[in-house]
Amino acid sequence: MSKKRAKKKISWKRIWPFYLMALPGFLYMLINNYIPMFGISIAFKKLNFREGIWGSPWVGFKNFKFLFASADAWIITRNTILYNVAFFIVGNALAITIAILINEIQSRVAKKAYQSLILLPYLMSWVIVSYLAYTFLSAETGMFNKSILEPLGLEAVNWYQEKKYWPFILIFVSVWKSVGYSMIIYLSSVVGISMDYFEAAKIDGASKWQQIKYITLPLLKPTLITLFILSVGQIFRSDFGLFYQMPRNSGALYSVTRTLDVYVYQALMKNNDYSMSSAASVFQSVVGFILIIAANKLVKRYESNSALF
Repeated sequence: MSKKRAKKKISWKRIWPFYLMALPGFLYMLINNYIPMFGISIAFKKLNFREGIWGSPWVGFKNFKFLFASADAWIITRNTILYNVAFFIVGNALAITIAILINEIQSRVAKKAYQSLILLPYLMSWVIVSYLAYTFLSAETGMFNKSILEPLGLEAVNWYQEKKYWPFILIFVSVWKSVGYSMIIYLSSVVGISMDYFEAAKIDGASKWQQIKYITLPLLKPTLITLFILSVGQIFRSDFGLFYQMPRNSGALYSVTRTLDVYVYQALMKNNDYSMSSAASVFQSVVGFILIIAANKLVKRYESNSALF
């Protein structure tokens, strides 16, 4: 018995520093992620601040009805899904291309400089990005109208009233802002590929494009699949800053810029109903969870080694 106790003491002496290191992260996760989960009950109640969360009456699924009762429910859902699909396809294709190109740069200084410049937009807030976009798109003083269209004798465009341009504007701005982060992820995967593959390919006479096609891209597949699964889970969510700040809440653009998150925010500001906005968040979380499980199951069926679980 004494030997067993001694072994346990020695074991705990060796292990407790690791538990101590994990403690701040565990406490943060507990306080930030798990304790607030009791607020899910708000989605099923008619919240009354005087009575508090527990004292407010239950209303079942009535708060979820407003998401589907609107005449624009189909448009909002369509915008949310299609924009996320476009962001994933265009963003990842561009991120992979940039990662491969940066990996080919020989100068370490130039490589670091390009990485920093491409990542910089990701660190900007949407408020700053929206004002930068306004300097280009303003009908009166915008660079596109004053410096490009008018000198060419073309008619100025009122960008914040013409909805046909905004799907392209939103995709361009979103990819420009986020591609740096995705590029870093792919670049880390590219750098991790063993040089033995490329040296063997060079000996066999493979061109640079053939090396990329038959070595780099196939070995990036696990990273792409992981990002795909995570993106599927977010397909019913949208970046509020992008869809609210960028179009400057222009009513003329609602049919192409309003997504589920923007609609919920506008409903909250108009009706001051926190239960409805909570219901929308619960709906997004549940659907996202189901989609992640389904996407992972699909990946596991055809590419089991790349599945998350």
